[in-house]
Amino acid sequence: MISRRNFLAASVAGFGMCGSHAASSEPLLAASEVHVSGYPTVEAIRWLGEQLSIASDGRLGVRLYDSGQLGRESDAADLARFGALDLVRLSLGALNNAFPATRVLSLPYMFESVLHMRRVVDSAIGAEILAAFAARDLIGLAFYDSGERCVYNRKHPVVLPADLVGLKIRVPPSDIFIETARAFGANPTPLSYGETFSALQTHLIDGAENNWPSFHGSRHFEVARYWSETRHSCSPDVLLFSRRRYLQLSPADRELLHDLAQKSVLVAREKWDVREASARSASLAAGVEIGQVDEAAFRHAVAPLLAHYRQDALTDRLARAIQAQA
Repeated sequence: MISRRNFLAASVAGFGMCGSHAASSEPLLAASEVHVSGYPTVEAIRWLGEQLSIASDGRLGVRLYDSGQLGRESDAADLARFGALDLVRLSLGALNNAFPATRVLSLPYMFESVLHMRRVVDSAIGAEILAAFAARDLIGLAFYDSGERCVYNRKHPVVLPADLVGLKIRVPPSDIFIETARAFGANPTPLSYGETFSALQTHLIDGAENNWPSFHGSRHFEVARYWSETRHSCSPDVLLFSRRRYLQLSPADRELLHDLAQKSVLVAREKWDVREASARSASLAAGVEIGQVDEAAFRHAVAPLLAHYRQDALTDRLARAIQAQA
């Protein structure tokens, strides 16, 4: 298994020879994922690589480094921008500060359901946000599901925002997620995804917020037994490509990449729906308690946060368009 240090060392050496880790003759595109093999987004990227190889008669393909082999999500966007990686799947929370157009998709209670989110990212709104990545040397290919995010903790059931007061809740290193947890009354603790389980085990944090597949797949259910159906976010993930490598591809190969990336969305969604249901069932069987919350109270708690972000003209325009598709 390649180490992150060795991979980056090889990448830097590649810069010196050709300006990118992958010369145009290299058929394999280096892809990074923090999730483990079998996770829906991992399998969608694997499918994309297989189809690229078939459609190009082996000229193109994907070498996938899953399970966080190449480090944190927060580093992956820069690695792609500078050509050390070709293909990355990232949570939008890691990108909100650098790419303002993405913020609207991460705001709490922006979507009424997963189906609403899918309609939005499949529309001209999604296309506009994907195009915004070009401003910083990235090509936006597609949005993948990341499910409905809910709060879970190891101490007690949560029904009202007041029940979160004093609890240290892990959130992604993102201003919007930090501010959302704070609006709920929690003590937000930004940590990388890979650090969350040990932080729960050692009581560095009391809980977190995430989706069912991540909750179960990372074994958080072994420590945090109280799941609260806040459904406060349907923020999707995004599949990005290095502009450096993109410019090395022929126009036909670029078109092929875009086409297969969009088709991989359907693969990811099908696998997501199955994985989400199985993760929920397995967590219940393991003794996790699922509790309903007073959703109106949680929406009320973040209303000032939404109003603050919608003072920005771009965010407000996109939010209005999203609400029109509810």
